[in-house]
Amino acid sequence: MATGACKTRTVIALVDLLMRAGWAKRVLFLADRTALVNQAVNAFKTHLPDSAPVNLVTEGNEDGRVYVSTYQTMVGKIDEYRPDGTRRFGAGHFDLVVIDEAHRSVYRKYRGIFDYFDSLLVGLTATPTDEVDKNTYDLFDLETGVPTDAYPLDDAIKDGYLVPPRGVSVPLKFVREGIKYDDLSEDEKDDWDELDWGADDEGNPLDPPEEVDAAELNKWLFNKDTVDRVLRHLMTDGIKVAGGDRLGKTIVFAKNQRHADFIKERFDANYPALEAGGFARVITHQVSYGQSLIDAFSNKAKPPHIAISVDMLDTGIDVPEVVNLVYFKLVRSKTKFWQMLGRGTRLCADLFGPGDHKTEFKVFDFCQNLEYFSQELVPADKTGVKSLGEMLFSTRLELLHALGSIEAYGDERAEVAATLHDAVASMNPNNFLVRPHLELVERFSSLAAWEAVSLEDLAALNDRVAKLPDQLAADDEDAKRFDVVMLNAELSLLRREQFERRRKRIVAVASALEDLGTTIPDVVKQLDLITAIQTDEWWVDATYPMLEDARKHLRGLVHLIERTKKNVLYSDFTDELGPAEEVVLPGTGGAVGSNEFDQFRRKAEHFLKENLADNVVAKVRSGETLTLVDMQALQRVLVGAGIGDNDTFAEASKRAGSFGLFVRSLVGLDRAAAMRAFDKFLDDKRYSANQIRFVQMVIEYLADNGTIEERRVYDSPFTSVAPQGPELLYSPSDADEFFEIVKHFYETADV
Repeated sequence: MATGACKTRTVIALVDLLMRAGWAKRVLFLADRTALVNQAVNAFKTHLPDSAPVNLVTEGNEDGRVYVSTYQTMVGKIDEYRPDGTRRFGAGHFDLVVIDEAHRSVYRKYRGIFDYFDSLLVGLTATPTDEVDKNTYDLFDLETGVPTDAYPLDDAIKDGYLVPPRGVSVPLKFVREGIKYDDLSEDEKDDWDELDWGADDEGNPLDPPEEVDAAELNKWLFNKDTVDRVLRHLMTDGIKVAGGDRLGKTIVFAKNQRHADFIKERFDANYPALEAGGFARVITHQVSYGQSLIDAFSNKAKPPHIAISVDMLDTGIDVPEVVNLVYFKLVRSKTKFWQMLGRGTRLCADLFGPGDHKTEFKVFDFCQNLEYFSQELVPADKTGVKSLGEMLFSTRLELLHALGSIEAYGDERAEVAATLHDAVASMNPNNFLVRPHLELVERFSSLAAWEAVSLEDLAALNDRVAKLPDQLAADDEDAKRFDVVMLNAELSLLRREQFERRRKRIVAVASALEDLGTTIPDVVKQLDLITAIQTDEWWVDATYPMLEDARKHLRGLVHLIERTKKNVLYSDFTDELGPAEEVVLPGTGGAVGSNEFDQFRRKAEHFLKENLADNVVAKVRSGETLTLVDMQALQRVLVGAGIGDNDTFAEASKRAGSFGLFVRSLVGLDRAAAMRAFDKFLDDKRYSANQIRFVQMVIEYLADNGTIEERRVYDSPFTSVAPQGPELLYSPSDADEFFEIVKHFYETADV
């Protein structure tokens, strides 16, 4: 796992290494969006021009050493043939395949690509380790939740590769509580009553509601004052550039396209002088020339300076100049939230002037996302999302098994078997997704094979065949969704399980069909069945054939049901903005300090490393026990150099645990001193190569960081050698001795 900003550098360094070593002649880099493909191609051209990168999305016929493509494009390219009849991309064409965004959706949709190519496989994702799908870990033969390597956000911040967020939660009443009629002024109540709230099925105007829930705001009801207050807060408190005269690059995460357009409209109305120059632009998948707008947004001095986005800029886009993020929508996906946050973490040198670098970015949250993600969350369900086709195939396999145990349902079982057979028989044996499972597909392309299916066969069909593409005529999505409900209800009935929830859904569908009235002939034909399903009597002695008959008769009608539609309304009720509060997010290196402290830390590190020969500094690096007198001497040296004061020294002590630990973290530990302490562990006659390598990694860490907390050895990179920690790598007595040495280096600096 890697933070987003580190992924491109990691890939380029790896490709360069493998190519120079002669281990990789051709490399395939896969991303899930065209914008990310373009970004990767530009990175290769900049940092590794000899790799001759080819963008398969736009340069489909070119040849090179590094090929960059979307997953969707590569699926089509695999079945592409040259004029001589050979495949353009054979199974051995690439020596390395790099998977960007290697988490759940990639595995489920595009596993066939990775199975097809016989190559080294590297997966990259900025997704938290506990949010990655189990099947993705299986793809790399890894234990779930334990990647080959991980580089957490807080480590990247501490190591100076990323900048931390300053979270600002801004309570905006309507966005958090909704709009209540009783809370409005008398004039606003009149305005509320005059809004066109829509009409019922017969065209009669709907009565005004008592309130509009917060979830509906910015969905179909857009309130001017709400958006104006958000923009005013951003333009006032957002981080500025150009000597403080201009708002820095900002991404506003909007709820939907209408919301994004409305934000742009209100910005133009409030800041007409900036509107002409394109200061704020909507950048979504529905906008023409979206990539050109992203390119312009990536230019430090060029407008737009505010990008109003719906999904398009949530992940992957790398614009180091971004210093403000605005969460103007509710987010409950942990993966999504942290990917969005990553848009602001990139380093940017000289952003505020020569030598004045980006040290933080602001996150303005109006929807309580910061509070939600600052608490302990229940791990997400990582089973992945199945397609409707896969769900139907799998459920029919279960039905086949259940019906096989009921002698009276022989004809019904045969019908289910025939449906499954038709799907398998239609599969194209030349499709690269189908070919790895050809033995199973060919066997069950025969109807006779379905007459006696073992449990092992059912498991194999569910695991390997259910997800494969068939070539049956495309069916209506609404009909398939209804099939899923009905088939699961049938299964529950056969298993004598409770199916009340599914029964209610079926009744609701029947009720909606009845509401269509008598104007649709196809509905009229089934009206007796539709009304019967809504009675309790119909369900008392319901059987599998009854449910299956209802499914067949109603599945073609469900698309007629009109989804609830609300009029799009625009209002101007007075919203309320409460005092902003800072929220510290876990895993971001703790509270964000001021630029003053960050500058103090950099100056102190530079000065101390330039003066390693100083007696006290040398003592810090030697691992000797430090005293209060030593710390006072160090502080006098720093003050004499014009670096720090009592306040910054106190802040440094608070953050590191003590001033001694703070200084040790800046100058590190002398490697020779660390090696002397671990002499016994470096005896190659006593320990294995892995045991020695583990200690060497600890020594390297101490040399860079000065101390190491005991819990740190259970994280990457140490887990690459000792996945379960040193206790299982060494004998109990040796493990105790190891921890005593680690503890000693911590205690000697804890002053």
